[in-house]
Amino acid sequence: MTSSASALPTNQAKDQSQPRTKRKVLVVDDEENVVHLVATALRFDGFETVTAENGHAALAAVAEHDPDLIVLDVMMPGLDGHAVLQHLRQAGSVVPVIFLTARDTANDRVAGLRSGADDYVVKPFSVEELLARVHAVLRRTQAETDKDGVLRVADLELDENSHEVTRAGEEIHLTATEFELLRYLMRNERVVLSKAQILDRVWKYDFQGHSNIVELYIGYLRRKIDSVDPKLIHTVRGAGYVIKAPRA
Repeated sequence: MTSSASALPTNQAKDQSQPRTKRKVLVVDDEENVVHLVATALRFDGFETVTAENGHAALAAVAEHDPDLIVLDVMMPGLDGHAVLQHLRQAGSVVPVIFLTARDTANDRVAGLRSGADDYVVKPFSVEELLARVHAVLRRTQAETDKDGVLRVADLELDENSHEVTRAGEEIHLTATEFELLRYLMRNERVVLSKAQILDRVWKYDFQGHSNIVELYIGYLRRKIDSVDPKLIHTVRGAGYVIKAPRA
């Protein structure tokens, strides 16, 4: 790490025109000092942060915390950054990803971007550069989301801006809680979400396993969403729930 990355940015060094934000960033690296540095800098800059020390923990964190962006180390033992990104994209996740890597050749950068990463930062890096890249990627992806804001699974569509839900063109009326549950499922298409993850994300607190509230609302959604074929909401016995379209 260069000396410029050893100190956190000062208020004077930050772009004063950049608004503060409470967006959530997942930081993934097998080097504890890098995770600490990046996460601390992001919190200083107004972000919420979640951390993971390996690829498997990263995938679990994405499902649990639904981050707005991931800062992802490429060279990790076991499941490396490329494999993590491949899992996410295959599962339908469009969360923006910035790769961190010590590999700095043009071929490495091209490979990273072609694999689905949104940007590529080479170690050693400056914290100020990384923060600038984070803001730039979020501005770009937010602009793309604002144009559409529609989640789609098969013929099911959920508009995050208007809060309208349709299936095969027919409007479906959902309660506020049903809408949030469906949105969480659709944002994690083909990712199995546990009862605990759903409780934490949708209800914001833990029923400690003593309530059937998740099963109850999954049932509500199924009656409204899956009254026609193909069925989209599935139970994975002993693991949780997943929404997915049949593979062609």
